[in-house]
Amino acid sequence: MSPRIARLRALEILDSRGVPAIEVEVTLSDGATATAQAPSGASTGRHEAVELRDGEAERYGGKGTRRACGHVEGEIARALAGMEARDQAAVDGRMVELDGTADKSRLGANAILGVSCAVARAVSVSRREPLWRTLSELGGDAGEAKLPVPMVNILSGGLHAGRRMEFQDFLAVVHGFGSFSEALRAATDIHGETKRILDEAGYTLTGVADEGGWGPALRTNEEALQVLTEAIERAGYRPLEQVSIAIDAAASHFYEDGRYELQSEGRWLTAEEMVELYARWAGRYPIRSLEDGLEEDDWAGWEALTQRMGGAMQLVGDDLFTTNPARLRRGIDTGAANAVLVKMNQIGTLTETFAVLRMAREAGYRAVVSARSGETEDSFLADLACASGAGQIKVGSVTRSSRLAKYNRLLGLERDGELSWRASTSYPE
Repeated sequence: MSPRIARLRALEILDSRGVPAIEVEVTLSDGATATAQAPSGASTGRHEAVELRDGEAERYGGKGTRRACGHVEGEIARALAGMEARDQAAVDGRMVELDGTADKSRLGANAILGVSCAVARAVSVSRREPLWRTLSELGGDAGEAKLPVPMVNILSGGLHAGRRMEFQDFLAVVHGFGSFSEALRAATDIHGETKRILDEAGYTLTGVADEGGWGPALRTNEEALQVLTEAIERAGYRPLEQVSIAIDAAASHFYEDGRYELQSEGRWLTAEEMVELYARWAGRYPIRSLEDGLEEDDWAGWEALTQRMGGAMQLVGDDLFTTNPARLRRGIDTGAANAVLVKMNQIGTLTETFAVLRMAREAGYRAVVSARSGETEDSFLADLACASGAGQIKVGSVTRSSRLAKYNRLLGLERDGELSWRASTSYPE
């Protein structure tokens, strides 16, 4: 007999920034129990599903999650009691219906996602199988399960590092290696070499950023590309062939009145000038992926960017798409971007997440499964990245346990030998 949902519990926990998050525990009728933790973002798009916060200024600055926890143990628990746990689509659909809003703001996307993921993990416990296998079945034809290539955060600015430079993240994509473990080792070498270069040059380090990368006070955004390219070479790796650079511009956060302000450089750029900037950088540095290069509703700019650079570079929509099927469909129909960043908590349920992954695959768009800046030590995302077949994962740097939990889970999955790894000297494929 298929197990049914017997009990839901919720707990207010803290994420990697010390901000309240939510953990959900699900118990099934056969005794299987599992938990899942919902992350939170700092660089959020206007079109994301909404996390429910308590709004009590005297407690965690209003960011408490006790109301969301209450919804899990109250309305959601009553609505899901006795439902078949293996019918993920029905479980998720019931919560979306119960919430009744377009952005999941009544019950909270954090509450709904926590339940969605905990139910899936409880099913994997009940079946005595690895989580990725359960998720792979849920994803259906989203893609063949495999170990993902990691995008590893090395240098940070923007909202992740006190806005010392406008562009949010500069990442090393370690793709030309014989195994996931070799790729991860290369990333740690590059991360360490970057620190040595910054120290030798006398740059002021503002600390480690939200996602574990270095947060230096650079004079220009382009200096980050110079430092990272040098670090790749000094660590003994071949740019483009083994390691490429990815940029997360998060351009919506320095966009105002139709222009992009590079305050640290004392200049304003139009969308056309931003496209020219990216094209110039791509000619100088081993850049092969650009995320949120333009503002989230600058559809005309995105189309121009894609026409100019989409043939040679991965152009990823994060704030542009917010893991939302309707926005992704618009991008596909208009030729905006050629890849989607997939963040579960932007849409709020596993079922909707897999719908976006399938839509991207069918349209020939690439997908990058991503964590948030406010992460937890839950490794769920590692299994999701494998199960999705997306082939890429972005969880931050090689420091902080909230990031390492995902990487270490992938190392364990590689050891188990059930998932393939494909080395590539051409990124992206």
